[in-house]
Amino acid sequence: MRNYKIPTLTIAGSDCSGGAGVQADLKTFSAIGTYGMSVITAITAQNTQGVFEVEELSQNIIKKQIEVVFDDIRPKAVKIGMVSSPEIILEIANTLKKYEPENLVVDPVMISKSGYSLLRPEARENLIKHLIPMAYLITPNVEEAEDITGIKIKTLEDMRRAGEDILQMGPKYVLMKGGHLDGDAIDLLIGKDVFEVYESKRLDRKNTHGTGCTISSAIASHLALGYEIKEAVKLSKNYITEAIKNSFDIGHGVGPVHHFYNFDK
Repeated sequence: MRNYKIPTLTIAGSDCSGGAGVQADLKTFSAIGTYGMSVITAITAQNTQGVFEVEELSQNIIKKQIEVVFDDIRPKAVKIGMVSSPEIILEIANTLKKYEPENLVVDPVMISKSGYSLLRPEARENLIKHLIPMAYLITPNVEEAEDITGIKIKTLEDMRRAGEDILQMGPKYVLMKGGHLDGDAIDLLIGKDVFEVYESKRLDRKNTHGTGCTISSAIASHLALGYEIKEAVKLSKNYITEAIKNSFDIGHGVGPVHHFYNFDK
């Protein structure tokens, strides 16, 4: 159900190699079928082998990007990705409060696959205090959930307990992504009115650059298109699974997923 007149917005960092960040978000918006817009929070120098440098944009230009988008083309869903400093997080939260965005999806990007810290340690408190409570949905992986809650996650029950802790921080829903655990890929959607388990076979693919960015953007797109939360997550899980299955080798490291696999058919 594509509708390119429905606007979706990503607030995140730029990946010059195109596999993650704003570039992955915009590709996902287009592949799902919405009109993509972006607010860039930082420029990263990265490729398939890792992140090598990060330069944050000023709080003022981040604020202005948000304001001009909302004042002219109000998005039906907003995805927030890399927001590395406490000051940037506070600026984004304060600016968004003026507009009360619907369908706010927060992907708490903390560490890159190569181990580069994308969220300053001192920014964690502002993430928990200001952004997470505003979220319609937050989408942490195991490592991010451990960092947010302090709970060591080894089992499905640990995932559930950590997700329930995050739910108490204020978001309406939490999607606990279990891809970093052993065994099948199991995700948990937790809310006051829902507990849903999404299980899929683990794929033996090395090219998974940008998977976290992609699934959170896919969910934002499906919410913008009018799907309720459980269906939005299910459709997005199907999308990322196929994107990973059809991933390809570019560069010398961890390549990207194939955002436009469905257009190859």
